[in-house]
Amino acid sequence: MSERSYTRRGFLKTIGYGAASAGVFSVVPGCAGTNQNKERPNIIFILADDLGYGDLGCYGQKVIKTPNLDRMAAEGMRFTQHYAGSTVCAPSRCSLMTGQHTGHCRVRGNSRGILLEPEDVTVAEVLRDAGYVTGMIGKWGVGHPPPIGDPERNGFDYFFGYLNMMHAHNYYPHFLVRNDKEAPLKNVVPKPGKAGQGVATEKVEYSHDLFAADALEFVERNKDKTFFLYLPFTIPHTNNEADRAVGDGMEVPDYGIYTDREWPNPKKGHAAMITRMDRDIGRLLAKLKELGIDEDTLVIFSSDNGPHSEGGAEPAFFDSNGPLKGQKRDLYEGGIRVPLIARWPRRIKANSVSEHVSAFWDFLPTCAEIAGANAPEGTDGISYLPTLLGGSQEEHEFLYWEFYERGGKQAVRMGDWKAVRLEVKKNPDGPLELYNLADDLGEQRNIAAEHPGMVAKMKAYMKAARTETEKYTFQKKAKM
Repeated sequence: MSERSYTRRGFLKTIGYGAASAGVFSVVPGCAGTNQNKERPNIIFILADDLGYGDLGCYGQKVIKTPNLDRMAAEGMRFTQHYAGSTVCAPSRCSLMTGQHTGHCRVRGNSRGILLEPEDVTVAEVLRDAGYVTGMIGKWGVGHPPPIGDPERNGFDYFFGYLNMMHAHNYYPHFLVRNDKEAPLKNVVPKPGKAGQGVATEKVEYSHDLFAADALEFVERNKDKTFFLYLPFTIPHTNNEADRAVGDGMEVPDYGIYTDREWPNPKKGHAAMITRMDRDIGRLLAKLKELGIDEDTLVIFSSDNGPHSEGGAEPAFFDSNGPLKGQKRDLYEGGIRVPLIARWPRRIKANSVSEHVSAFWDFLPTCAEIAGANAPEGTDGISYLPTLLGGSQEEHEFLYWEFYERGGKQAVRMGDWKAVRLEVKKNPDGPLELYNLADDLGEQRNIAAEHPGMVAKMKAYMKAARTETEKYTFQKKAKM
């Protein structure tokens, strides 16, 4: 094994808590999922797919209605400087699950043939070994193509949804997967591709609605236990296989309150998708209250990357990236800065806003601290539990991303400084763009020429942050 490898089992132990959270939790070892200790919360992580920083009302959206997420922010904490693991889905989800950034994690792109290995410890494994019942409903998409049973092999007691990111393009698939078996649906998809994706000619069962209903059932089923529910919805991703001549790649059963808007159908679909998701998040929060476990549950909402411009969607139409430059597949802020809302009644101060700079790879250590467990060796993240509880927070020295599409890209954020390198495959040591986000949030003024010392420092971070692999390398292969 490499120096970053570690044993998958047996790494957990009960730990104490620092001053920020002292006395908040009293961990009961070996509780096997039974919620004998209400101080250790259930954890629900809801993930949108391709939702922009500016797509929610509480982040400045003026047109698309998101009353439940806005209320969730009003009742909890809204992060303004939180980052996805990557700018596309597979590496972003890998980072979220493993607590490693894309300089270290196993899956660093949407390319085929890369899957999690036994030594890759996921947040689900950390929580399951600490006594949580673990469930996942929605889009797995970690690696491509994942085999059936992959979520269970990586720590989930229960799974319902899409394994393959390509299959997840279709909101009316002819099957989903429950645990390790295909679950047929009533939709008809003529000549589906190898991943099961395609355009349904008979649209009966909308996958998002099935996920929303299954999430309610999971919570009901486990209300007397301590549980972790990972809920990665596919909204508002497009169906990339939809008919471009029609342009209705934003698949949704109806346009709802946007039906009469004089917009192109894909714009109606984009807005309707987000409002539909918001409705179902409201239903989930109401279920927690109904079951009397509202105050025992930490709910977190985020998005896997910035907004897309596929299937007729157009970020500028709704100002989906807000004040940020770029979108999905960019390492500018619009491609990687995402909403993060956390709600935990009586623990998180209502209507609070945090400027703490955090990222997806912080979720695993946060959960480990909540559960009374050590994060596995090699984790890049820092628990943001102290921020949630209003305590003193350790800060990152820097954040790092790398991306292998469109010529290759790298980015580093250190304090208010942000560096971006493009065309890395052509020149791995190429020039950097440098921005100061404190006075240039939109990354409009490249000031690299004015700060050679900072450029040199950022280059050093880029070099130190990553471990080369045979698959993920920016070095040119020697000709035979």
